[in-house]
Amino acid sequence: MKNHLFISAFLLASIVTKAQNTIVLDTIYANDQKNVALFFPEPIRQGITGSDNFVFTYNREKEQYLGLLQAKPGKESNLLVVNRDGSVFSYIIKYKEQLSKLNYFIPMSSRIGNERPLANDSIKAADSETSTTKKHQYYERFCAYLLDRKQRIGHLKKRKEGIALSVENIVFDKDELYFVIQIKNNSSLDYDLNFLNLSIETRQKGKKKSLQKLYQEPLFRYNVPSRIAKNETVRLVYVLPKFSLSNERRSVLELNESNGERNLKLKISNKYINNPN
Repeated sequence: MKNHLFISAFLLASIVTKAQNTIVLDTIYANDQKNVALFFPEPIRQGITGSDNFVFTYNREKEQYLGLLQAKPGKESNLLVVNRDGSVFSYIIKYKEQLSKLNYFIPMSSRIGNERPLANDSIKAADSETSTTKKHQYYERFCAYLLDRKQRIGHLKKRKEGIALSVENIVFDKDELYFVIQIKNNSSLDYDLNFLNLSIETRQKGKKKSLQKLYQEPLFRYNVPSRIAKNETVRLVYVLPKFSLSNERRSVLELNESNGERNLKLKISNKYINNPN
């Protein structure tokens, strides 16, 4: 088991050397003030940085698509990430005091190779990639179709300082739920998107009431902007695995501004989740 979860220094060196000889690696900037989020096409199994002044964190207990990068001032280094399917990604990482980008959505096409390039594994990886590509193509077509429709599920909207966040529709198709989301910027300033997260909140009963929140990782994101210009409206779609909620649980859509405080939380009751269109 450990052999599958641990990459030897020799393998790391050979992969990176081969990648550097054939591919110009992209550069990702980070600092010690903000988390830089990297969303990979498959769950992260292992992530390694080449220098102690960079820290890459990910869920080691339960494999997830999200990893967070932070950096302290120092020399540039490299980041190597291995996904659950063996796909290998490599980047140059540098410290930068001011960051212009906080979210990276990594496509499968940017991988530098596979951890185990054996014949059978290559065939399986190719089949898996083909299957993933086809599914993503279906998601993209269906998301575009939903944005063309005028169907609405109810009045789900939150406003703050000229920013309006709303869920126009929730649609069930096959084994997924599609959340059609609108962000309207009626203010005089552009809105830089830090993150847009969907979570499930559970209210704990008893004398000491508490609230537990569980982040839901989308299977696919469609038309997500990094910036919403003043007086601009954007519509996007999040695709998530099908789920239902009890009366003690609800969904929360959280919109967070980069370098700002115009943050919104839109609560979605279980009746909308359990009765999608």
